[in-house]
Amino acid sequence: MKKILVSPWTALITLVIVLGVRFVDPSFVESVRLRYFDTLITAKETTQNNIVTVNIDESSLEKYGQWPLPRTVYSDIIKELYQKNAGLVVLNILMPEPDRSGGDRALAATLKEFPVVLGSTPSTVSKNQPKNPGSAVLNPEYSNQIIQYPGLIANIPLLENSAAGIGITNTLPEIDGVNRRMPLIVTVNEKLYPALSLETLRVAAGDSTVQVKLFEGGVEKMRIPKYGPISTDNLGRIWIDWSQESKSFSLSKLPKDLEGAIVIVGPTAAGIGNPLPTAKGAVWPHEVQAAVIGTMVNNVVINRPDYADGLEIIAIAVAGVLLLFLTRWVYAGLATTIILAVGGYFASRYTFGNYLFLFDATAFTAGTILVALHAYGVKFVSEFLQKQAIKKQFEGYASPTVVKLLQENPDIIKNGIKREVSICFSDLRGFTPLGESFGDDVKGLTEVMNGYMDAITKPVLDANGMIIKYIGDASMHIHNAPIDDANHPATAVATGLKMVKAVKEFSKELEAKGRPGVKMGAGINTGLGYIGEMGSTKRHSYDVLGDAVSTTARIESKCKEYGCVLLVGEATVKRCENDFFFLKIDDLAVKGKSVGVGIYTVLDTDAGAMAEYLMSQETHDEMHRLYRSQKFDTAIKLCEELKSEFDGQMKGYYDMWIERCEFQKTQDLPKDWNGVFIATSK
Repeated sequence: MKKILVSPWTALITLVIVLGVRFVDPSFVESVRLRYFDTLITAKETTQNNIVTVNIDESSLEKYGQWPLPRTVYSDIIKELYQKNAGLVVLNILMPEPDRSGGDRALAATLKEFPVVLGSTPSTVSKNQPKNPGSAVLNPEYSNQIIQYPGLIANIPLLENSAAGIGITNTLPEIDGVNRRMPLIVTVNEKLYPALSLETLRVAAGDSTVQVKLFEGGVEKMRIPKYGPISTDNLGRIWIDWSQESKSFSLSKLPKDLEGAIVIVGPTAAGIGNPLPTAKGAVWPHEVQAAVIGTMVNNVVINRPDYADGLEIIAIAVAGVLLLFLTRWVYAGLATTIILAVGGYFASRYTFGNYLFLFDATAFTAGTILVALHAYGVKFVSEFLQKQAIKKQFEGYASPTVVKLLQENPDIIKNGIKREVSICFSDLRGFTPLGESFGDDVKGLTEVMNGYMDAITKPVLDANGMIIKYIGDASMHIHNAPIDDANHPATAVATGLKMVKAVKEFSKELEAKGRPGVKMGAGINTGLGYIGEMGSTKRHSYDVLGDAVSTTARIESKCKEYGCVLLVGEATVKRCENDFFFLKIDDLAVKGKSVGVGIYTVLDTDAGAMAEYLMSQETHDEMHRLYRSQKFDTAIKLCEELKSEFDGQMKGYYDMWIERCEFQKTQDLPKDWNGVFIATSK
């Protein structure tokens, strides 16, 4: 059985799974494939077309007035565009309601004088009578095979019937919401309507009809007689070639000569127009129409062959089986994997670059790599299990962390190292009443204390911290040694918060059993430490020494005095102040020190309460400023206000601080007093 499990032929399972997933083609696989096609299409060399998009932007509204513009303004815009030598004007603006300023007749007269293509929009309901589409349909009984809509919102009849052409402004996003293929025809109430881009091409060609031949599968052929055939898929869609570029101008800053271009006018002002998600990113609707027209004008036929899915599945199967044969030779198999993975990518790019065929390289490359990883992975399983067995054997003599470090470099433990670490001292609060509740039941108390140590130890080990020692009901641990942690100050604070939560849960369990609840106090600080094997020749352990260690111990001892659960040294706070919510507690010169250091507490809060906490923090900081300015009465008033803030977590601190202020009022303080409190006890 073991030989079977470590055989490369078990990679057949992976190959079958890959083929199954590709055959079913779930949405995430299709989305990845479409995104890959985006990279192919958008990488094409650009083609500049004689198409101009005109944007009704903010500066245009400043010039012509508020939106929607009066129809007389549209009339003037059309005339101006033709005066500037426009070849054909397309107005991508729907006008289903009469003009409130009465300009419809003026616009209609302009539409009869100058050729203009207007847009209409398919919908779930119909509004206004649409202009009869100029479409000649062969085999109309198959019209249900193309895209259908129940209704159509048209322009008011006066404008609808005056325009040179009316086109549908619909889109058909792919499964990921991105517009890549544009339908050129749709049906509404069994009538076939051309898209705005197709209608523009018809009017530009001077033709009266768009001819469509349908069959039981959808669209078979499509053509504009005076232009020629147009290749689409069976739904009447074309892939948009995003390399088709057009010039773009603001309506307020038109060029002197439009050089006979097709001019498409559309809104882009904020709050009016909405861009469409495309393979190229967010693109304005009239710019999408310009790209579609350019695709047809230049006869760019991007095609996903009908046989593509089957060919890709067969290619994955052949490549997978070939790899299974070659993986018995390590280098041959690896070389083949690389050749297949890279070759599949370049083959797809070649077929697109030369024939505009879309073949997917992502599934082929991913499937090839997965099969190879499985085939080679099982070869190393046996060796890995052996190493794990050896590791487990030695872990019986030392902690897993020390064993790993000894395996890599035993001298680090023997000789020691000097490095920056984040240190945490913790201490149990409420041990006396808890111990008294057990009386002479030493075993029961021991079990509870072991449970407490388990609760505070798990967050440390989960964060790859190192437990240095347990001292009665207290503990000491460090981060960034022996396991590296570049962000150890933040890790230490996050671990401290998790320890507090763990103790709260542990306390609830005690109280549920009728025992007194407990709390924890902890101090955290960052600084240099000397870490290694320390002790006598007969008894030694892994330990850490240094000034930062003693400072941390002093900080932790002040938790009860300040009414705080967690106290954090300034060196730690400076390294992660943007990661947590810190409050300045005091400038404290711990016993044995002549220079004060800032100490902080960290509060656990959610995003919903953060705004309120930040406002209260400003008041808190102002209170400290008043304290340092010796305005103790005003500081006391702010303390009273702050007692109920921070969800009441800091009430004990503010009670203590009021006493501090009252005490300082009795002292003869110098004018240059810096507010540092000098501790007289550890």
